[in-house]
Amino acid sequence: MRIDVMTLFPAAVEAMLHESILGRAEKKGLLDINCIQIRDYTENKQMQVDDYPYGGGWGCVMMAQPLKSCLEALLDGAPEGERRRVIYLSPQGKPFTQADAKRLQADYDRLVLVCGHYEGVDERFIEQCVDEEISLGDFVLTGGEIAAMAVCDAVCRLVPGVLSDEACYTGESHWDGLLEYPQYTRPEVWEGQSVPKVLLGGNHAEVERWRRKEQLRRTRERRPDLFAAFTPADKTDRTLLTELEKEGQRQPLTGPVVCRRAEEGDLPAMLSVLEEARALLRRRGVDQWQGVYPNEAALRAFLESGELYVLTHGGELGALFRLSGEPEPDYPAITDGKWGSEEPYATLHTAAVAEKYRGTGLAEMLVAGAEKRTLAMGRRWLRADTHKRNKAMQALLRRCGFRYRGNVVLGGIEEDHDPRRMAYEKRIKKE
Repeated sequence: MRIDVMTLFPAAVEAMLHESILGRAEKKGLLDINCIQIRDYTENKQMQVDDYPYGGGWGCVMMAQPLKSCLEALLDGAPEGERRRVIYLSPQGKPFTQADAKRLQADYDRLVLVCGHYEGVDERFIEQCVDEEISLGDFVLTGGEIAAMAVCDAVCRLVPGVLSDEACYTGESHWDGLLEYPQYTRPEVWEGQSVPKVLLGGNHAEVERWRRKEQLRRTRERRPDLFAAFTPADKTDRTLLTELEKEGQRQPLTGPVVCRRAEEGDLPAMLSVLEEARALLRRRGVDQWQGVYPNEAALRAFLESGELYVLTHGGELGALFRLSGEPEPDYPAITDGKWGSEEPYATLHTAAVAEKYRGTGLAEMLVAGAEKRTLAMGRRWLRADTHKRNKAMQALLRRCGFRYRGNVVLGGIEEDHDPRRMAYEKRIKKE
């Protein structure tokens, strides 16, 4: 693609457009970017390009003659049938969008970008020579150079071969009407803030799902105008939008969350949370916790052994879990896979979140609390198991970096209930 920039300040424009990615693309022959001095095409000794406006008013107006002479010199000898577009960068133009960038790259071989200055340009030049007026937004700049560089950069990066891969721009803000998802790099923890665990787990499907959901979330929160015009691309988009709607109805975590050992006084609230979880599993057709367990007697036993923990928000109990340091007798008989290590491990059991806190991130905090206490036990491996139809727990474990290892059959499950479980494991990094 060829782009000509008509400007009074070619050196300033060249300093940007011939560097970095665009500069490398030029060297490879993918782009041809030229900056032309309008002043070189004046017809008087003073090289005058502007004059006072008819009718009076502030400032000066760029004259039509130098602009047209410059444009004619540029187009002289252009190949027949060349697809070109002459664009005047103006605050009165249509606001530039990603869709415009795609259109200009796909529909034209050559763009001529005209940079105005002073109070604008003679309207007769626009009427005779300009195909389109483009604006960066509802504000005024001292000249069109910044706008021209922005348009040039946005269009040129879409030329095949300029970027290393098409995915470099198809997942970015505005490509399909949405803003881009959040990005993170090293270190994993910076000033107390951690990278979302889903990005560390290695599950590409979960990562893509998280990114798409964040695109939808960010667009809804930051650009409601874009979100109102967005049409879901497929069933996945519709599912994620439903999830976001439900999450928006959840109570936000406005205060600190405390993870501590459970106490006797927590029993009523813990039993209530477990009953909510039991009912949810039953509605979803998951044959887990549908028998006697978990019950008050089991919780009291876990309290006495010190294995039971709770998470509170504003003093209210929102979740609980059990963390055992004893080897699980049923885990050595794992099938369809194997454990990642034979080192000592801890096991996460009886994890449940109160209904009002589902979708708030408290479940991820629960897992983080279990991981922290696993490290405090001197262990680096944390295991868990869940029913094959408990998709929510499976998704949580994957988001938190656990890997599926195989299947186990649990002893002690009532005869009329399914004892088969999917086994997961994670090696925890030291903070």
